[in-house]
Amino acid sequence: MTAAMAESASFANIVRLAGVQKYFGAVHALRNINMAVGRNEIVGLIGDNGAGKSTLIKTITGVHKPTSGRIFVRDKEIDLDAYSVGKAHDLSIETVYQDKSLGEKQPLWRNFFVGRQIVNRFGFIDVKKEKEIANDILLNTIGFRGVGISVDSTVQLLSGGERQGISIGRAMHFNSDLIILDEPTAALGVKEVRKVLDFVRRIKESGRASIYIEHNLAHVHEVADRLIVLDRGEIVAEIRPSEMTVAELTKYLINIQHER
Repeated sequence: MTAAMAESASFANIVRLAGVQKYFGAVHALRNINMAVGRNEIVGLIGDNGAGKSTLIKTITGVHKPTSGRIFVRDKEIDLDAYSVGKAHDLSIETVYQDKSLGEKQPLWRNFFVGRQIVNRFGFIDVKKEKEIANDILLNTIGFRGVGISVDSTVQLLSGGERQGISIGRAMHFNSDLIILDEPTAALGVKEVRKVLDFVRRIKESGRASIYIEHNLAHVHEVADRLIVLDRGEIVAEIRPSEMTVAELTKYLINIQHER
């Protein structure tokens, strides 16, 4: 259990949106969004391009302010006028954007502590301590064992799946209760996809929650507890993977497009 969870052990949902609407001028981007993500849950967010997935995530993470509606974090309503990306981080909500946030030429231990350096009593970065913690994250949080990767390896030497693992492991270490994954398997080969899906499972095993945005239905269907389907800014369905096969889900989404 993370520090934020320990402070409020009785909450039911990590995040909940109630009647959230978002307009960009005359464009109605989000329509009466009512959804919740509970603790220890992976929620898949699916829908065609333009369905509103990015707008919804940016609203949850403080990038966009809702035009109307309410947002609750750990069952406590937040002040939308004061909500921001920084506040979302303070509330242990973090987004992993593929590998864009990693320094290509920097060793892994430096990447883990960007903006969160550990300093000694003289104000200098405690390299030894950071390497020890980074090594623990590699071995125990994300399970990099016997793959020729050390804390001194540079990001540019890692595969796409390994980069995703580093980003997810960093978010887990810094006590993110809700980790939002933005198409983490995009452009990856089969072997790399398997690595990433294992990392996603580790999020749940650690007691955290995740919103998983994905175009590849087979990937999200495999790891999600629930699938939320968006269409034109509106939630049109919530589906348990056990209720619908990937083929049936694909057909369902195609039918939604044909009904437009």
